[in-house]
Amino acid sequence: MAGNTFGEAFKITTFGESHGEAVGVIVDGVTPGIEIDEAYIQQQMDRRKPGQSSVTSPRKEYDVVHILSGMFEGKTTGTPLFVILHNQDMRPDAYSDIQHSFRPGHADFTYLQKYGIRDHRGSGRASGRETAGRVAGGAIARKLLEQRGVQVLAYTQAIGGIECQTFDETVIEQNAVRACDAAAGAEMIRKIEQLASVGDSCGGIVECRIRGVIPGLGEPVFDKLDAELAKAMLSIGAVKGIEFGAGFAAASMLGSEHNDEMSGSGFLSNYSGGIIGGISTGQDIIFRISIKPTSSISVPQQTVNIHGEEQEIRTVGRHDPCICPRIVPVVEAMACLVLEDQYKRQAAMLG
Repeated sequence: MAGNTFGEAFKITTFGESHGEAVGVIVDGVTPGIEIDEAYIQQQMDRRKPGQSSVTSPRKEYDVVHILSGMFEGKTTGTPLFVILHNQDMRPDAYSDIQHSFRPGHADFTYLQKYGIRDHRGSGRASGRETAGRVAGGAIARKLLEQRGVQVLAYTQAIGGIECQTFDETVIEQNAVRACDAAAGAEMIRKIEQLASVGDSCGGIVECRIRGVIPGLGEPVFDKLDAELAKAMLSIGAVKGIEFGAGFAAASMLGSEHNDEMSGSGFLSNYSGGIIGGISTGQDIIFRISIKPTSSISVPQQTVNIHGEEQEIRTVGRHDPCICPRIVPVVEAMACLVLEDQYKRQAAMLG
């Protein structure tokens, strides 16, 4: 199965299925001699794990980090890091009744068309559980970026049509939806709980701000920094769109408005989102992604089975009624992976 490896100079390969024995990641290209321990990675895993609140899946996966290679006496050796996370709360029998049916919004139909076989246990590799390996790998990239003075911060901007009106970095980890506006976050929680009570779901918008990136990162023409970040974000199963800086609003702006003019002290605006010509400007990199409503809902829906017979289906199980709260650390992880890869590629180019 192709498409399991991401990155060039700093790369990850994730493995495992939602209801298999384990998930995890192999990380290659790690700088040797860096002090890192399982507790550091565990901090990020705890942000992604299910069962955090009333608006996340009740599945009990503690995602305890085990590093099996690539470390010696608390430091990275430069050889591949192998991180495994054993699944503990698997319930594959919950999918027995619908194993021959195609769930709307899921990859059931497309996986079967591509491979001729599919793992029906919670979507297998197509499950959001696959992102656990990404977060583990991203934590290692984050550690390297911290030494470069780079900070990556993602947060919920909107859920179910409710938008944040203010930005307060201190409240993001203090509310269950990781909103940057505490008052809006409270409304979002009520909205999600109401939808969950009737078996439905909703989507939202997650924004990411990256600070401290040097100017000059990015590889023209096809490996532009924004193109690499876009690929990273769109590789997350629930993401359906991305925009940088002014984004789609730029379509209604004038050139005299959108151009980031400069003075002796630097740029006067940041409508470009910190990337011009596919290369970082040194300003904050800002992008937003749209998150689709969770596909697994218990509202009855029309579908067909593998024999083409029409039927009604309800997806019963332990699912997030909104993916935004737990996708935030995944977004940060993927951004960290892209940036560390770009730093290493830049260093190789300069010799």
